[in-house]
Amino acid sequence: MKKRQIALIAHDNKKQEIVEWAVANSKALSACDLFGTGHTAALVEEATGLKVHAFLPGPLGGDQQVGAAIAEGKIDAVVFFWDPLSAQPHDPDVKALLRIAVVYDIPIATNKATADYIINK
Repeated sequence: MKKRQIALIAHDNKKQEIVEWAVANSKALSACDLFGTGHTAALVEEATGLKVHAFLPGPLGGDQQVGAAIAEGKIDAVVFFWDPLSAQPHDPDVKALLRIAVVYDIPIATNKATADYIINK
């Protein structure tokens, strides 16, 4: 059976939350191939000891790289802890990533409750 390919993304104000979530779910995540944008990938890898293949940072094209990987069938689910209360300079990229996930029918968790549901499925 193919390993699930999961992308991990978090805005600056949510990085600690995604790290805590990844640590709490490290056993389930160890059965997956993990990808992440820039700093999020490094933080999760450091905290869990799991290999996280890093894309560029989100504002420098990482969100678009994740979207391209979705379009190429290389990502099965996205865990994206985004900050809805802060303006993001790369907001068009974030919207494009959300759009491509919907177009390709990829589960995308934007909060801990949904991420828990996806990873424990």
